[in-house]
Amino acid sequence: MRPSRARIAIIGGGPGGYEAALVAAQLGAEVTLAERDGLGGACVLTDCVPSKTLIETSSTVTVLNGSADLGIRAGNGLAGGRPPVDAGRLHGRIKALAQAQSADVAARVAAEGVEVIDGTACLAGPGTMRAGGRDIAADVVLIAVGAHPRVLPDCAPDGERILNWRQLYDLPEIPEELIVVGSGVTGAEFASAYQALGSSVTLVSSRQRVLPHEDVDAAVVIEEVFRRVRTEGGDPGPGE
Repeated sequence: MRPSRARIAIIGGGPGGYEAALVAAQLGAEVTLAERDGLGGACVLTDCVPSKTLIETSSTVTVLNGSADLGIRAGNGLAGGRPPVDAGRLHGRIKALAQAQSADVAARVAAEGVEVIDGTACLAGPGTMRAGGRDIAADVVLIAVGAHPRVLPDCAPDGERILNWRQLYDLPEIPEELIVVGSGVTGAEFASAYQALGSSVTLVSSRQRVLPHEDVDAAVVIEEVFRRVRTEGGDPGPGE
């Protein structure tokens, strides 16, 4: 008699969830994964992939902004200052690339035979996940729901003047002034990118320096660059 397949239920389709689903399916388990926002989770849809795309665009703007010093004429758009940025097109491209990568993750998970339920899931009892209007019994239930930044009680995001990391990509234009609260990796990325795109950025940190959990020497250099650009104007050099 053939042994029964292990049954794995996973709540959350970010990197922790979908990578576990892939490994479990490849090892022969029967896997059901529930995700309400789209496979890839915040990493793919609203955090890592979008921010890296934004950084790439801002790096290109920085290079173009310094092209005159290299003897390069890049067109009328650079006359007298920084190249113009089409915020709607930029943010649209960022969200489209994120959705495309999420679709790639979904295709790979489906190819391994993982059942994906679109919607919210919860625990319905020991070894039972409730999702898609049914209870799914499992030998193992993995909770991989990720985390969210803390919302400050006196300034909850309203999508207009106070934005969270998702709403920022809905802006129709690059803001003239931007205050970034939080100086971790995500905050520093947003500050650097929008500073290069033309915003006057204020980075608020509750710690002694930016990037408090990263290498001290590198963090000090990055903070010095932020301060210099803020004081003197212009962009950090391509190597910075």
